[in-house]
Amino acid sequence: MTKKVAIVTGASSGIGKQIAKNLFRNGMDVYALARRVYKMNELDDLGIHTLHLDVADQDEIDEVVSQIADEAGRIDVLVNNAGLGTFGSVEEVDLSEGEYEFKVNVFGMVKMIQAVLPTMREQRSGRIINMSSMDGKLASLMGAWYVGSKFAIEGISDSLRMELKPFGIDVAVIEPGAIQSNWKGIAIDKLMEVSGEGPYAAMARQTGDFFALAYKFASTPRVVARMVDRAALARRPKTRYAGGAGAMPMLWARKVLPDRCLDALNLAMYKYTQRIVNKQTAFNR
Repeated sequence: MTKKVAIVTGASSGIGKQIAKNLFRNGMDVYALARRVYKMNELDDLGIHTLHLDVADQDEIDEVVSQIADEAGRIDVLVNNAGLGTFGSVEEVDLSEGEYEFKVNVFGMVKMIQAVLPTMREQRSGRIINMSSMDGKLASLMGAWYVGSKFAIEGISDSLRMELKPFGIDVAVIEPGAIQSNWKGIAIDKLMEVSGEGPYAAMARQTGDFFALAYKFASTPRVVARMVDRAALARRPKTRYAGGAGAMPMLWARKVLPDRCLDALNLAMYKYTQRIVNKQTAFNR
């Protein structure tokens, strides 16, 4: 029997690397794509194909997906995992930064989908798995650009699911909570660089302290990889898979609480977290 072929973007570290490993162990022929190819030697050693791809480069997407389709003869699973997080106040984040956030998280995802669809439609089968977040359902303080990109992923995925149903192609969304990765440190650094001084400085410190404490309890990338396994391998996949630290209670709160109540809950959590961090800092001194 011909192996199913899976493509995973953003596979050089953390969640993407673990997704590629899991799909490979589940018997798929996996193509792991990322900008930092030098960080994927471990995947090469396992027998996973590794290729350079910058999802912000639409021409490169066409070239790489065409190469994979020619080599493998089919494409069964696309996992759109590549992404970044731009944090800071809406007033202070430069518009070009926001545009790049959407270029990677949203337009890069859509271009990957456009590139694989001709092959999947011809097969009359396929799975498209888009990496959202619990922030694709509820707001995160100082994270309007990141949250906005994840909200967009949710909506695009819902429309796409209906479009592709007649062709036997399923679309699933993954909604992780806090997951161990380099993402947290990069996001905090960017946040403080943009809004660490000025009118939003106090709010930026609250947000940074919240991330610092919350990610001490973050789940491992395996949690997300297992959700992707289910989305890729189930005979009839769910439309959404949520999991990881904080995801389920916060998504439940989004369903049951009015907007202003949820705002108040979020702001209270950020303030409470900052008090805890301040106490820990004072104690350590």
